[in-house]
Amino acid sequence: MPGAIRFHLDECVPVAVGEGLRREGIDVTTTRDQGLFSSSDLEQIEFARREMRVLVTQDADFLRLDRRGIDHLGICFYSPGTRATGEILKRLILIHGVVAPEAMRRHVEFL
Repeated sequence: MPGAIRFHLDECVPVAVGEGLRREGIDVTTTRDQGLFSSSDLEQIEFARREMRVLVTQDADFLRLDRRGIDHLGICFYSPGTRATGEILKRLILIHGVVAPEAMRRHVEFL
C-alpha cells in the first residue's frame, strides 16, 4: 500500500510481532535483521528516519530523545510487561490501517 506506515522494531520488541506484521503484508524491519544490535538509540532513530519508518519500542530512552527534540518519523511505545505480544500486534495493525505516515512525524503513540 503506497503511503502506508512502515515500522522498525528495536531489539526489545518480540520477534513474533515482526513476524505477525509481515504476515499482514506490513513493511517492517528489525534491529536484528538490519544488524543494528550494537547501535546506539540515536543511531536507531536515525536509521528509522532515513528509511522512513516509525520506531516501535519499549525502551524509555527513546522518549527522552523525543523530549530533547530529536527529529523522528514517529515512535510507538509500550512499557515493558504491560502488553501481550498479540495486543502489541493488534494495535500496530490498527495504526497501520488508519494513521497516515505524516501524522506520526514527531508523534509518540502509547500502545
